[in-house]
Amino acid sequence: MHEIFLDELKKLNTQFMEMGVLVNDEIDHATRAFVAHDKKRAQSIVDDEEKIPHESLDIQKKALKLMALQQPVATDFRVVISILKATTDLERIGENAMSIALETIRVKGNPRIPDVEEIISNMTHNVRHMLIQVLTAYVQDDEKMAKDVASRDAAIDEDYVKARKLIVDGIENDPSAAVASSSYFVVTRLLERIGDHIVNLAMWVVYKTTGELNELTNATEEKTI
Repeated sequence: MHEIFLDELKKLNTQFMEMGVLVNDEIDHATRAFVAHDKKRAQSIVDDEEKIPHESLDIQKKALKLMALQQPVATDFRVVISILKATTDLERIGENAMSIALETIRVKGNPRIPDVEEIISNMTHNVRHMLIQVLTAYVQDDEKMAKDVASRDAAIDEDYVKARKLIVDGIENDPSAAVASSSYFVVTRLLERIGDHIVNLAMWVVYKTTGELNELTNATEEKTI
């Protein structure tokens, strides 16, 4: 019976990883479309908006079915719970990427601020790398790697604050950039939120590996909004 459980769990882990790759690609496509002002590419993302939620729901149904039918022992139960929770965070990341695509479609072709778009590209590179590493940590049960990923969220927050200052300065120097700047505020905030969800993913890796459930960042620390 336990061998059947482990086989089904392996399939579930594979599906979870595949969903992670889909989400990572969506972050890339959405932010590239935004920086390139590519509404057509953004629309193609929006047109496929049900893909990630459908994948998330399918994983959650299978995980719940696995718990109900196989009645896992404590350690195995923890693994299934971590998949359920981590899948929710992956879906939220996908929703944030979708919102970036929608913002690309919404924003008009007004003057842009190149320095801000460079930060957006940098934030995108960093969160995508963090996501790949936290997924790797999940597969390898690597607590240290997960905590290292969580610690790098501070750099995302720093870029977010830096971008906001540049946006405000840009509007002061060129009021015609105000319309585009509203989208910069939205997109940088969404990327910052993606970083937070990756920290949550790292937390679930630690829980899966050790059974400990603790915040990996200072929950009392207020971020600039």
